[in-house]
Amino acid sequence: MNEELESIEKENEKLHTRPWAATLILTAGILALLFGVAFSISVGAADIDLKTVWSAIFSYNPDMPKHTIIRELRLPRSLADVIVGAAFAVSGAIMQGMTRNPLADSGLMGLNAGAVLMVAICFAFFPGLSYNSLILFSFLGAALAAILVYGTGSLAKGGLSPMRLVLAGASVTALMTAMNEGIAIHFKLSQDLAFWFAGGAAGVKWEQLRIMFPWFVIALLFALMLSRSITLLSLGEDVAKGLGQRTGLVKLACSLVILILAGTAVSAVGPIGFVGLVIPHLTRYLVGVDYRWIIPCSGILGGLLMTFADIGARMINPPFETPIGALFALIGVPFFLFVARREGRSL
Repeated sequence: MNEELESIEKENEKLHTRPWAATLILTAGILALLFGVAFSISVGAADIDLKTVWSAIFSYNPDMPKHTIIRELRLPRSLADVIVGAAFAVSGAIMQGMTRNPLADSGLMGLNAGAVLMVAICFAFFPGLSYNSLILFSFLGAALAAILVYGTGSLAKGGLSPMRLVLAGASVTALMTAMNEGIAIHFKLSQDLAFWFAGGAAGVKWEQLRIMFPWFVIALLFALMLSRSITLLSLGEDVAKGLGQRTGLVKLACSLVILILAGTAVSAVGPIGFVGLVIPHLTRYLVGVDYRWIIPCSGILGGLLMTFADIGARMINPPFETPIGALFALIGVPFFLFVARREGRSL
């Protein structure tokens, strides 16, 4: 028992946790988020100064067109950027810690494609479905994709490995994307589903925010409660079991949190990829590998990335908007190749 504890202490010494960096990220990040949201609200087809943004939020006048634009269109969009970016980033961080797979991400693992498939099915067979029900179907689609990915990856001789998971995720994503397109063509839903395929928060309304926000908060709180267990899992399942962790139960709880976060985000903005891949790696580099810091810092940085990416999408070719999914692909694909090459020996 003493030898086991000594080995665990040695592992803990490797964490290189930097609480001061995490505190700085949380403090400066919240301030940057406030500025980013205000700046995001002011940018668009109709430029609005920050003074008008302030008055629209705290002294709303429904008779002023700019106030209406801010309150009904731009403010919910900006808040959705923060929530969705945080949801994708935290889900990716949990996936990477739980599976010890540096390439794990809800998009690469097929969860986003599964959630969108269920959205397409709802549009085709259950038109007029409430947004709350749409979120539940998104959870179901993400869960179905996760089962297919892990099931397919486990069939190979030697069991699961990071590379097999990525390949299985790519295969399931391709299958479900093809099914999405088939449903869109057969039921003439291409225009309706184009928003989810391209990705973006332009169509988010207050009603959607009111429904998705509680799901997001509940999942985030559970993620924080599981953070210590995720840290132990990231050190190895044997280490976690040695400290009395019920690893199967922890993994099940983590999976439910991932499904809620990914399903909620996709139901709002579509299958945006690579946020959950890039942000957790950046966060671990800055604060170490203690998930009690990684999870909240990933949420802040994910919200910042999504907010400023949405601003960039509006500024590249005004007054038209560049699909935000394309911007993330420009960042995410090179980063994916870099991580895959760096981890090549262990894949």
